[in-house]
Amino acid sequence: MSAETVTVALGDRSYPVKIGIGIRQEVLAEAQRRLAQGSRCVVVTSPAVAQAQSHFVQSLAQLMPVLVTAQDGETTKSVQELARLWVFFAAHKLNRDGAVFALGGGVIGDLAGFAAASYLRGIDFYQVPTTLLAMVDSSVGGKTGINLTAGKNLVGNFHQPTAVWADPELLATLPPREFAAGMAEVIKHGLIADADLFGLLEQNAPLNWKHPLLPKVIRRCVEIKAAVVASDERETKAEGGRALLNLGHTFAHAIEATAGYGTYLHGEAVAIGLVMAARLSATLHRCTPAQVEAVIATVKAHELPTHLRTPLPLAQLMATMQKDKKVRAGKLRFVLQESIGGASTSDQVPEALAQEVLRQGGAQ
Repeated sequence: MSAETVTVALGDRSYPVKIGIGIRQEVLAEAQRRLAQGSRCVVVTSPAVAQAQSHFVQSLAQLMPVLVTAQDGETTKSVQELARLWVFFAAHKLNRDGAVFALGGGVIGDLAGFAAASYLRGIDFYQVPTTLLAMVDSSVGGKTGINLTAGKNLVGNFHQPTAVWADPELLATLPPREFAAGMAEVIKHGLIADADLFGLLEQNAPLNWKHPLLPKVIRRCVEIKAAVVASDERETKAEGGRALLNLGHTFAHAIEATAGYGTYLHGEAVAIGLVMAARLSATLHRCTPAQVEAVIATVKAHELPTHLRTPLPLAQLMATMQKDKKVRAGKLRFVLQESIGGASTSDQVPEALAQEVLRQGGAQ
């Protein structure tokens, strides 16, 4: 077992992100270490992961209680499921020295992380991502939360993990559609911070879990996100900062909420959002039409959608976007693509332009 480590530098709350084939075995060792010290620990996972990674889950279950969520998918991030986790923690007598191991994709990480952040006003949790999207994005940075009918991730907290283990071997059982969804976040990282990474994706599409470049790609995405998080942990910078990680997400979150959670995988909505953001950026002369076409081609090459599968109501999409967390003083705040490898934030985008981009993407 060989691994590379990227450190998320946050002072006394810094933590390692370990990347490598077989690194998941360290999860067992960490659980044993904590248990030997008298800590109580639990695992939270999903039905799909419990089935796909049954051997690993059984190994964990020999050490600590395992809660399997009621269902898979974005609808799991609910008030009801959050309360179920709290009750489970209490039933197993987790104290402030206890810990939660989140084994799953972004949904499990967000839900279990928020449960850990809020239970006893905050206990330790670990991220063991089982999807590409979680490995390159959601497991790093400490954003946790749940959805409301009104919008995605409207309730949550910043609660950094104690450690993250990203084992590409766990991706062997990931459905192709889920793997492709993760590539949307990889493409995003290249667009906002690394033109060479984007070029690598253009030339090697589509990647898969066995591709020799994948560990390098995961590491580069984690490095980009770690640097952004270290400089703007709570997304408070007036310009740029952590908000840049939301390229395409203002559109994507509106698509998810309007279509109904689960209709689009998060990464699929992000892929459409990246195309919309590129078109908006070109209209505002932040990038060129040729660069928009490069985004479209790369998204397509990684087997992701570039437009809505079926039309969604324009008015409803705009209303949902008005509830986005990045709204300031009633103004929509967009992340714009600056060429390839750079991005910026702006609250000076006319709504009419946003509406036109949505129409080009299939809204009515």
